[in-house]
Amino acid sequence: MYRNATNEALTILKQKSRKLGISDNELQESLVENLESDVYFECDAIQLKLQKALTKLPEKQKLVFNMKYFQEMKYEEISEVLETSVGGLKASYHLAVKKLQTYLTASD
Repeated sequence: MYRNATNEALTILKQKSRKLGISDNELQESLVENLESDVYFECDAIQLKLQKALTKLPEKQKLVFNMKYFQEMKYEEISEVLETSVGGLKASYHLAVKKLQTYLTASD
């Protein structure tokens, strides 16, 4: 069920980006920018910077990072959802963390 929901969400985002004539990354960056002006979204600067950094990750790294970090899923659970090996997921998560660290520690 989780896999179906993930695929459906990705399909909707791809359709919306095609409809607007922009790339998936541009759409995601636009959605993050909308967070800044959303009166119901309360976050500090580092949380917003993290959301912006996440838009720069490749899709698989983004999915793995979100499932592991935010949803606190075990690698075995993520493996079932994404139909990928645990070793591959660990590598994707490690690369995502390194990229996020680089982005978050870079001076503006």
